[in-house]
Amino acid sequence: MLNILRQIAALGSLLLLTLALAGCNELLTADAKATAPLSGELLKKISDINSTPTAPTMLRIIKQESVMEVWKQTNSGKYALLTTYKICSWSGGLGPKIIEGDYQSPEGFYDIGPAQLNPYSSYYLSFNTGFPNKFDKSYGRTGANLMVHGDCSSAGCYAMTDKEIADIFAIVRESFAGGQKTVQLEIFPFRMTPDNLAKQNGNKNMPFWQNIKSGYDSFELTRQPPSWDVCDKKYVFNATGPGGNPLNPLAACPALTTDPTLQAQLSAKESADMAAFAAAVKASGGSVVDVPAAKPIVVPAIGPART
Repeated sequence: MLNILRQIAALGSLLLLTLALAGCNELLTADAKATAPLSGELLKKISDINSTPTAPTMLRIIKQESVMEVWKQTNSGKYALLTTYKICSWSGGLGPKIIEGDYQSPEGFYDIGPAQLNPYSSYYLSFNTGFPNKFDKSYGRTGANLMVHGDCSSAGCYAMTDKEIADIFAIVRESFAGGQKTVQLEIFPFRMTPDNLAKQNGNKNMPFWQNIKSGYDSFELTRQPPSWDVCDKKYVFNATGPGGNPLNPLAACPALTTDPTLQAQLSAKESADMAAFAAAVKASGGSVVDVPAAKPIVVPAIGPART
């Protein structure tokens, strides 16, 4: 009997070690942190921007600044910045996650549903980003358990302090309680300004960044999270296909229905930003580099993806 107990203990220790080494995989340890009420400080901030605890929420990560912004819908219907949290750590560099094991934190547009909140997380609390999303899958990108979590350490995730993840978890939870179906999570390498893009002139990720900039610009103009879908392996924003049906990410984009006023505003901003981008590149002594769009990653159908 003693030998059997020792073998069970050894197997338990091995399981714990294996999970601890698996990047952002989690151990399920239930506790009551997930039901903690919003702090008095947060309730005051919510009131100060003319919002309510159960109003819709949007999250935005800026990698270069290591910050997560929390935005809430106000009584006007537009979103206002509620608060900004410093991210303890994220791994990799600027650019999207490509393949399992690259230790790269993702970029793009993700939707967080109630099922993605993990109240049992060994990282104090956490939520899954939803990587790979529809866009990522169209390029064969792979990875799992890419989260925003506590404990202030990361292996492909976005790590916060325990207090910060508790605040964010509670804010998102209350929005779900108010009827919000999904919370949009936008992840950018940097603020998508012409100057910042000019500093990355020639970067292989430029076509991707220019694509997600359209969603960034939409929010800057409207203070409303843009709707998004994928066709022709590209994000499309604030657009619907025939019959309002979801788009095929691998097929050419069909005729899309858009708001003409918003599209005119976005086109004007894009033209102005492109001119400013070219001017910033020229001022630095360079010339605009035309980077071809990325090709899909081919992942074997059987067996693990190679790193």
